[in-house]
Amino acid sequence: MLQLAVLRNDPAKVKERLAHKHFKDLDLVDSAIALDDDRKRLSLQYDESKAKLNATSKEIGALMGKGQKEEADARKKEVEALKTTLGPIEQQLAETEARLNELMLKFPNIPSELVPPGKTPEENVTVREGGSKPQLPAGAVPHWDLAKRYDLIDFELGNKVTGSGFPFYKGKGAKLQRALIQYFLDFNTGAGYTEYMAPLMVNEASALGTGQLPDKEGQMYHATVDNLYLIPTSEVPLTNIYRDTILKDNELPVRMTGYTPCFRREAGSYGAHVRGLNRLHQFDKVEIVQLVHPSRSYEVLDEMVAHVEKLVQSLELPYRILRLCGGDMSFASALTYDFEVWSAAQEKWLEVSSVSNFETYQTNRMKARFKEDGKTQLLHSLNGSSLALPRILAALLENNQDENGIRIPVALHRYFGGEMI
Repeated sequence: MLQLAVLRNDPAKVKERLAHKHFKDLDLVDSAIALDDDRKRLSLQYDESKAKLNATSKEIGALMGKGQKEEADARKKEVEALKTTLGPIEQQLAETEARLNELMLKFPNIPSELVPPGKTPEENVTVREGGSKPQLPAGAVPHWDLAKRYDLIDFELGNKVTGSGFPFYKGKGAKLQRALIQYFLDFNTGAGYTEYMAPLMVNEASALGTGQLPDKEGQMYHATVDNLYLIPTSEVPLTNIYRDTILKDNELPVRMTGYTPCFRREAGSYGAHVRGLNRLHQFDKVEIVQLVHPSRSYEVLDEMVAHVEKLVQSLELPYRILRLCGGDMSFASALTYDFEVWSAAQEKWLEVSSVSNFETYQTNRMKARFKEDGKTQLLHSLNGSSLALPRILAALLENNQDENGIRIPVALHRYFGGEMI
């Protein structure tokens, strides 16, 4: 959530940056400032009335002690009148604060000055590319055919038991999936991230804290009886560990990693581009999350991008890194880098990771803070996929196929227990 001080300090600049993100309701900036003015006026009125009521109440005791009953009774009438006026002011103030908070939740994060202009994915900027696109043998097929040929993934069985987008991994397919998860976790913990096993459901406050609500409620599975949400990523429970927490500056940075299944409704997704593993309703992902000092967040963002790049390189996959334009960024992000790997049989790039700096957007919602030199400040939060498995697996199967089977990258040999499928 944006800080009101940011809106008030330079509303014209805020509007200019939000327009860069193609946010259309720019008049909400003025509405928020006007509501905050009302809130301040009512708060001052309430404080003055409350102070006068308290002072008058004290006078009553003093007058009674002096035997001045008539004067005391007059003060009692004043107290009753003040109480009568105080109630409506308090109610107005509460209603204004609620309206202001609801309005502030409608603002996306302000994009960094580093965010390129643009509205569509085609306008994202390629930062760099790595690896070489493989030359596939004659008769090469996409991963969904390979999965059937080698009995690795059963999409039809998943459709029978649950529905489209919920595949079964079988035999060596399940083993390779498990090998990838363990390798990613070891890679992250080896770089200093602490591993967590997080809950797969979160409450409304947690979903609100990281920005999934109210922006993405239509994309989340909602257990309505208990008002719990299935997580779209482990970013949500991991970041919320520090909701309503004040850290000491010597406790920074906080570095966390976790593996979880992830759940996304992906409403309206259909067609060839979602075939096989390209887009699922349930998928596995390993995440990295950091909470850092504001002065270091963009340096840390570069470190996280470099970390994910090394991981992708170790899988021997051709890749590219994109800096997302304003129109293709998430609601909560200030700056995002996407990683895509080349899917040789499909001849297309597949997104496998987003690494983002949210600055204070999430931490302001969560009240995740730190204390430095006696002053309490908001932390900066960052996260990234390290990595999302479905499209990584798709690219590994397609890019490494030959007449003998599917080659397993060297980094996975000891995890998979073999070199070939």
